[in-house]
Amino acid sequence: MGILEIILIAIGLSMDAFAISITLGLSVKNPKRIYFFIPGIYFGLFQAIMPLIGYFTGTLFSDKITNFSHWIAFVILGFIGIKMIIDSFSKNETDNKETSFRFLKMLILALVTSIDALTVGVTFAFFQINIFIAVIIIGLITFFISTGGVIAGYKFGTKYKSKAEFFGGAVLVILGAKILIEHLFFN
Repeated sequence: MGILEIILIAIGLSMDAFAISITLGLSVKNPKRIYFFIPGIYFGLFQAIMPLIGYFTGTLFSDKITNFSHWIAFVILGFIGIKMIIDSFSKNETDNKETSFRFLKMLILALVTSIDALTVGVTFAFFQINIFIAVIIIGLITFFISTGGVIAGYKFGTKYKSKAEFFGGAVLVILGAKILIEHLFFN
């Protein structure tokens, strides 16, 4: 797995955070500049930490299931991606008037949006990658995408929320299929 794949995974993983960041941006009335960065800091940090935890957890048992790693990656990435695609068609919207940047709320949002990054970290354990470079890439991309989401939400509203989540899910499904196809036909 190369840098390009890690970047695409990072973009895919950050789409949930982006969608929530847009919603958070809608709640900003008279913004202080820090409001635009708070979600990026939380989401970027959690999206970086969770794959690291998943990676080290996965390395504990990777030697036992190496023969099935491509299937595990395919199923996990496919499941997460399909869930994101299905969620992109959901009409449930958060009540934007209650949205805030309080510590506990941001902590919960960051945790919820990074659960899929934990499972992706497990799949990283099966591949020859530098996990520290991967988590830095994932964290930074999520930071910038989330910060951009807050700004976009503040300026443009939720017009593109479902499209972003659909795109992120599609990227994860395609990457899962790519891993499976490469292993089955090109190894």
